[in-house]
Amino acid sequence: MDNIIEVKNVTYEYTDEEKTFAAVKNLSLNIERGSFTVILGHNGSGKSTLAKMLNGLNKPTSGDVFADGINTKDEKTEIEVKRKVGMVFQNPDNQIIASIVEEDVAFGPENLGIPPKEIEKRVEDALKAVDMWEFRKSTPHHLSGGQKQRIAIAGIIAMQPECLVLDEPTAMLDPKGRAEIISTLHRLNQDKGITVVLITHYMEEAENADRVIVMNDGEIIADDKPKVIFSDVERLKKVGLDVPQTAELLYNLKKNGFAVDTHALSIKEAAEQIISALHSEEK
Repeated sequence: MDNIIEVKNVTYEYTDEEKTFAAVKNLSLNIERGSFTVILGHNGSGKSTLAKMLNGLNKPTSGDVFADGINTKDEKTEIEVKRKVGMVFQNPDNQIIASIVEEDVAFGPENLGIPPKEIEKRVEDALKAVDMWEFRKSTPHHLSGGQKQRIAIAGIIAMQPECLVLDEPTAMLDPKGRAEIISTLHRLNQDKGITVVLITHYMEEAENADRVIVMNDGEIIADDKPKVIFSDVERLKKVGLDVPQTAELLYNLKKNGFAVDTHALSIKEAAEQIISALHSEEK
């Protein structure tokens, strides 16, 4: 298995004047190259702290994180790690710095010393990849929240990372903007082979992932395919998480004696389970 990210026995501690607090506790995981992984957890579960360790923004208190084989603790290779693993945050306004969209997307490659002709091509490719090419001459602050976040993603893509880590990138968006971003991420993953690690607390954003990791109190408590994760409704609710509406419905039906498979996740699959269960009842 070819892993783009390896996390080995990592602990991350915050220290204030009174005490030391471990936000991530002796955690290990690998992210496979080309995969789409979602990390879920309520506020304070450690998921954002972990996200910032994946590209070296946070250095582990103990243990090691490797980005494509490079240890993120090594200061000499810090820029190389950021090239391999790009990071997108909640608020796109904090990442957009230029007054014209195409200039903003060009900023990262310029800092990497990429030749101007190559930058032009990267900017065009990145904006087309997030479906924002027609807005290249626009002023970012005139765009919607979802459009701004796509510009922020384009700015990272222009640096050609192999992996994108996104820390709750849809938290400040309306449902339409959220859907735009999730659709864009799946397209980048499928069409360009970019590894995606998405940190979120929106369950529906995890439904089509290859893998879902659930964190609680700085530790991984579940790690599997979405259908398996969301079929365990009681466990998720115990750690303060909701489940997709289809999973909730099938869980309640099963609890009330209907013969349904709680691993069904899409609306189509759930409907098939309900129809099948009703036919069984009629017999």
